Amino acid sequence: MIAGNYIQQKSHANAAWLFCVWGPIAKHEDSGNPNDVWPALPQAAWGDTCATLQLWVQIVGKIRLALTPPINHCWNVTLYPTARGLTTMPMWHGRQSVQIDFDFLEHELVVETGEGGRWAFGLKPMSVAEFYRQVMAALDGLGVPVRIWPMPVEIADPVRFDRDQIHQSYDAEFAQRFWRVLLQCTRVFTVFRARFTGKVSPVHLFWGALDLACTRFSGRPAPEHPSMPGLADRVTRDAYSHEVSSCGFWPGAPGIEPFFYSYAYPEPAGYSKFLVSPVDASYNSGFGEFVLPYEAMRQSADPDVALLEFLQSTYDAAAECGKWDRAALEVGRLPGDLTSS
Repeated sequence: MIAGNYIQQKSHANAAWLFCVWGPIAKHEDSGNPNDVWPALPQAAWGDTCATLQLWVQIVGKIRLALTPPINHCWNVTLYPTARGLTTMPMWHGRQSVQIDFDFLEHELVVETGEGGRWAFGLKPMSVAEFYRQVMAALDGLGVPVRIWPMPVEIADPVRFDRDQIHQSYDAEFAQRFWRVLLQCTRVFTVFRARFTGKVSPVHLFWGALDLACTRFSGRPAPEHPSMPGLADRVTRDAYSHEVSSCGFWPGAPGIEPFFYSYAYPEPAGYSKFLVSPVDASYNSGFGEFVLPYEAMRQSADPDVALLEFLQSTYDAAAECGKWDRAALEVGRLPGDLTSS
């Protein structure tokens, strides 16, 4: 879940060390430029599609919210990248299972049930209202009707899904690029996630802000989180009930290019001044978090290593400044190997 300052503003080591401590990231033969693994994703080229897709994903996410029991930190509502797109994973309508998938290879939305039912329609330029109508028709047609609160969240000037004729863009190429970025982020985030033995979230997509996130917990309770515009207090305070170091990827918004982020709650003294890597990473006081521009990462000599440096060094900032019990929480630490300790 992206840091709260994004909502308030309505807009958010080196390779040798990584190899010695964690071993190499598995590499496979790629057919083109390594940067093609991390495709360009300029907001100016797909901003309208991004805004429309966020609302489509919110509709599906709200269906997951309606069909799953609450799990701490709202982990029951998130979506997950797959080899073809995004999925809700199985949800339960009584005793009947149902799953919804965005397929960004065939550009379809697919609704399936455990009884063999299947309903699909093409992803193409269409209004949010039409997408909403088709999703609800699919659920009704498969015998798993669901009703949701039809108001978007975490965006400025929301319009009911069933009335939104404004957002209707779908650029198939950039929708696919976004999914490919999420998939690569999941790959690298999972390497980072595996280094922690304490409580840690899955790598999952929060549909409110359309950000992919992974969160580590110190194990200690946190002070009550202040209210945040756009989110109910019960949601915010459940999300931040315990101390966290959270990282993620956000695709940006008009005037803001995509970036990786990392923040701590509560933010400990000295956190914002902590030296992090790579050189393109910095603390953004407006967002209240460290950021690494996506384009800077993808243009680096080794994007995977650059991203892992960012994830590790910003976690180091939270753990060191917050005095986490690192020996009890981390995997395979070697004394003296942390460049920031």
